[in-house]
Amino acid sequence: MSVLGVGIVGCGNISASYLSLAPLFSGIEIRGVADIDPAAARSRSDEHGVPAHDVAGLLDAPGIDIVVNLTAPAAHFEVSRAALEAGKHVYSEKPFVLAVEEGRRLRDIASARDLRVGSAPDTWLGGAHQLAREIVDDGRIGRIVAGTCHVMSAGMEDWHPNPDFFFQPGAGPMLDVGPYYVANLVQLLGPVRRVAALSSSASPTRTILSEPRRGETIPVGTPTNIHALLDFACGATVTLSASWDVRAHRHGPMELYGTDGSLYVPDPNFFGGIVTLAGPDGTEEQIEGDLHPFGVANVEKRSGFMADYRSAGLADMASAILEGRPHRAALDLALHSVDVMTAILRSGESGTFETIETSCERPAPLDAAAARTLLAGAGTASS
Repeated sequence: MSVLGVGIVGCGNISASYLSLAPLFSGIEIRGVADIDPAAARSRSDEHGVPAHDVAGLLDAPGIDIVVNLTAPAAHFEVSRAALEAGKHVYSEKPFVLAVEEGRRLRDIASARDLRVGSAPDTWLGGAHQLAREIVDDGRIGRIVAGTCHVMSAGMEDWHPNPDFFFQPGAGPMLDVGPYYVANLVQLLGPVRRVAALSSSASPTRTILSEPRRGETIPVGTPTNIHALLDFACGATVTLSASWDVRAHRHGPMELYGTDGSLYVPDPNFFGGIVTLAGPDGTEEQIEGDLHPFGVANVEKRSGFMADYRSAGLADMASAILEGRPHRAALDLALHSVDVMTAILRSGESGTFETIETSCERPAPLDAAAARTLLAGAGTASS
C-alpha cells in the first residue's frame, strides 16, 4: 500500500510517544524530526534512527507529506501555517490553535491548497470511547439529558521537569487536558451551542516538586480552577470541572444521563478503560463490545499497563488522504473544541454566557474492524 512520509516538528517529551507508537500503524512512516533546539532534534534522531533537520529543512524535504506539529501551544499556529504554505498536510497536537480566527486562517490556507489538517486528541478513537459511542448511538440510555465531567488533580509541577508553560495563557487545565474531554463529548453528543463558567486560581505561583528544578517558584498566568456548564445543540447540559487545585476527589471522569439509564465513561485522556451502563432501575453492568484493538493494553506507564495508541488519528488521516474520504480527528472538530474552551475561559472572566461561533459534524465512529485496518500490515481503513 502507499505510505505517506511524516516529519515531526518539536522534539519535547511528547515526541517520544509519536516516535515509539507511529510504527504500529500502516500508511505512515516517520522520516525526519526538527526542533528550534538542534540538540533536541539530534537526541531524538539518535534514539529512533530518523534524520534530524532544522525546521526550514524539514518543511522543504521532498519525502515529507505530513508535518506533525508538537511545538508549544503558542507556536502551533505559526508552525502549522508554515507547513501548509510549504505544501504539507498538518497534524497538530492539542490545542490545535489558541484562537478561533487562527483556525479559520489555517482552514482557508489548507482549502486553497487542497491539504488536510488534523489534530489531537485522538484518544476518543480508543476502544472504551468507541464502545460508549455505540451505546449512545444505539439509544441504550435513551435521549441524553445531562452529564458531568471531572478532570481534577494537584497539578503538573509534581512530575513534569519543565512545567512553566502549563501555567501560562494557552495552557492551564482547560486548554491542556480539557481537549480530551471536550472532543469526546462532541463525538458522543454533537456540537455545543453556548457555555458559562466560573474560574479562579488557588495561588499566583507554583513550586516545582520534580527534578531537576525542584524548589523553583514559577508564576501562574491562567486560571487553574474552572467549572463550566455546556449547553449542547442536542439539548443535553453537561458540567465540566477542570482543576489543578484539587488534592483528592471521588468524581468519575465522565457520566452521561439519559431518559432510560446512565453511562459511566472512563477517562478520555486514555484509550482504554471500563464502560459501565446503569439501566432504568439503576442496576449497573460492565459492557463488553467487540474486541477493539485500540482498547488492548500495550504500554507500561507510571500508572500501570495500559492502552496507548497515540498516532491513531494521524494514521486515520493518512488513510483518508489515500482513500479520498474525510478523516476523523479533523480541523472542524478541533476548531469547535478550541471555540468551546476559549469561550469557557472568557465566561470565567466575564461571568456571562458565551455563544459558540463554530459547529461541526460528529466524526464517523471507528469500529473494531475499521480500527484493525489502520494497524501495520492490515491495509487502509474503510469509512
